[in-house]
Amino acid sequence: MSEPSPDVYEQGKGMDAHNQVMRDIRSRKDETYDPHEPTRVWLDEDNTPGGVYQSLTIILNTGGCRWARAGGCTMCGYVAESVEGGSVSHDALMDQIDACLAHERENADEPAELIKIYTSGSFLDEREVGAETRAAIADAFADRERIVVESLPDFVDREKLADFTERGLDTDVAVGLETATDRVRHDCVNKYFDFEDFVDATAEAEAAGAGVKAYLLMKPPFLTEAEAIEDMVESVRRCAEYCHTVSMNPCNVQRYTMVDELYFQGGYRPPWLWSVAEVLDRTADADAIVVSDPVGGGSERGPHNCGECDEQVERAIKDFSLRQDPSVFEQVSCDCEATWETVVETETGYAMPLAR
Repeated sequence: MSEPSPDVYEQGKGMDAHNQVMRDIRSRKDETYDPHEPTRVWLDEDNTPGGVYQSLTIILNTGGCRWARAGGCTMCGYVAESVEGGSVSHDALMDQIDACLAHERENADEPAELIKIYTSGSFLDEREVGAETRAAIADAFADRERIVVESLPDFVDREKLADFTERGLDTDVAVGLETATDRVRHDCVNKYFDFEDFVDATAEAEAAGAGVKAYLLMKPPFLTEAEAIEDMVESVRRCAEYCHTVSMNPCNVQRYTMVDELYFQGGYRPPWLWSVAEVLDRTADADAIVVSDPVGGGSERGPHNCGECDEQVERAIKDFSLRQDPSVFEQVSCDCEATWETVVETETGYAMPLAR
């Protein structure tokens, strides 16, 4: 696989302007974070090819995504929560793992069968998580059923994944593809790679005996509601040819991002929850597990409807994600659905939402 650097990312791809804006926005951050504490940890349930598992989700606090430090994606503020200096020691990262295991012992009746590890960058980037740490984490969770690790396509390597597969773990790589449409990924998300790079990464994972979970982003900036829906429907279907699970993440407004700047100037609205339901309903027959977990759902900065029906639509989305039964969407309704339909039909100018 290629060896990435910010300079290579920008060359000839018209990303210099986006990256300059993003670097300026990120420079306003003044918070600091403890390298011995994880960014977040929580327990949940997840639908996998092996069934529905109780899951332990871990977001390790590393030196942050190297692409984000070059400028990065228009919607992603996670690098602002990363440790300064670009790297975290092995001992500090293992302290974070210990803290996550302590959280699990305190809040779960038994160990989770599924472990999901994210870094807000790439777990398989050895600048974020070194080879020694990767092997130690594999040992720590060798008795679980399944593990998911997050990575950009560049870092997906069969030898790195062997740390997990050779310990008998069902292993998946979670790739932040965002969209199957290269133009949308480049111009709206400001992500450097092409769909073909994602396809190559799936082949590398398959060679290691691992699976792939694609993460998509619903409604990056500069798309209308209708364009966002159609982009997701097409993306889910294209991804289903190469991975067993597609997770569609509705965009939310995070601090220190271009989306945040647009939002406060009236130029961006997170997607409607009706749009999320529409995509899930239309792709229920795709040859993959299709799920969605709307972060910040029901809030103004997250995917939302009118405020009255948000909770019930979110429950339907969660139910669908676990059972893959689109009939759940027939059981929810609200007067605001007519407003949403009007937005979908008439909103034509990017960065000009018709409703908040």
